[in-house]
Amino acid sequence: MKTCCFIGHRNTEETPKLREKLEETILQLIKEQKVKTFLFGSRSGFDYLCLDIVTELKNEFPDVKRIYVRSHYPFINDCYREFLLNNYDDTIMPCGLENAGRASYVERNQAMINDSDFCVFYYNENYAPPERKLCRKSISTYQPKSGTAVAYQYAKQKKKNIINLYK
Repeated sequence: MKTCCFIGHRNTEETPKLREKLEETILQLIKEQKVKTFLFGSRSGFDYLCLDIVTELKNEFPDVKRIYVRSHYPFINDCYREFLLNNYDDTIMPCGLENAGRASYVERNQAMINDSDFCVFYYNENYAPPERKLCRKSISTYQPKSGTAVAYQYAKQKKKNIINLYK
């Protein structure tokens, strides 16, 4: 059984063209590549768009599984689990993320990439997140790295099958 993860920029504009490209890609992964498991993170418009499309296709392909990969909360209560299972078929938290702190999203994405045969990205190499202050009281700012860029480079390093829908 093959697996695919989705990773994209937080503020991804949903356009009819992107939706169509994504539907075609996911359908091809299911039909031709026999992908049955789809891994989702959170905090990105791209994640929600992918979830929406996979959920629609689940009507036609009921054996497809939607897995929410948590970056926080190694143990969750029944109420939160039930909330997540309204949209997903299961939820997991990869081992080792308990003490990841601010790097939890990076490490979660790396775990998703490691567990996937295919990685569908929405990655614009020219995108840069907004500058941030070094600390709350600081007047200095710094340019943070894009989490999607970090994940994309990691997937390339791991020689994963990458599909970048930004192009």
